[in-house]
Amino acid sequence: MTGGATRAEVCVVACAEAWRGAGEVLASPVGGLVPALGARLARLTFAPRLLLTDGEALLVTGGGAVEGWLPYRRHLSLSYGGRRHAMMGASQLDRHGNQNISCVGGWEQPHRQLIGVRGAPANTVNHPVSYWVPRHSRRVFVERVDMVCGVGYDRAAAAGPRVARYHRIVRVVTDLAVLDFGTPDRTMRVVSLHPGVAAEDVRAATGFPLDVPDDVPRTRVPGAAELRLIREVLDPAGLREREVRG
Repeated sequence: MTGGATRAEVCVVACAEAWRGAGEVLASPVGGLVPALGARLARLTFAPRLLLTDGEALLVTGGGAVEGWLPYRRHLSLSYGGRRHAMMGASQLDRHGNQNISCVGGWEQPHRQLIGVRGAPANTVNHPVSYWVPRHSRRVFVERVDMVCGVGYDRAAAAGPRVARYHRIVRVVTDLAVLDFGTPDRTMRVVSLHPGVAAEDVRAATGFPLDVPDDVPRTRVPGAAELRLIREVLDPAGLREREVRG
């Protein structure tokens, strides 16, 4: 607990911040409960123009009430024109932001089969994405992903601006920190450490050299109004605490 907030609640707010200033875009938190709570919290507080869906064909408010219809064709027009921001999960991420959700080990004969490539390549090329990682570890943050599903900054640069004009990785939120790719060579760096987490904790849990500025700030703690929304409106059953340790 930090200032009355749990680590999970800090992560909810950190995910919400990924949509700050996004405007009227379709938020697609597909990486877990915590980013879903973050998107809804953003809509209820500082991002009232954010579009949320029920995952099928309806637009909904931050509280879940139906406010419109989103047919599949319209969904695609948002997805392929830069007007969607998805927060996905990642089984592996490398320093350039290449993501793997398909398999562990060589794809010809993997050690473990995961969920498959899904829409990750199209998402990362056609609109901004972020990632949610509930367990920051060397198993996830690897030197080289076993298979590229989501496109990182090195591959987007190689593809050229015509192919990857909407490519942007906004944030990586984990149970330890918030990271981005704001270095000159577009590699991963820490932009904030969650309360109670040391820089060495994050470095030790990352499988490649990580840029951690000396003056890196703390991730902001949710305020009283945000805590009330999280606990009483968005997740009264407290399911968020199952997704984030400690």
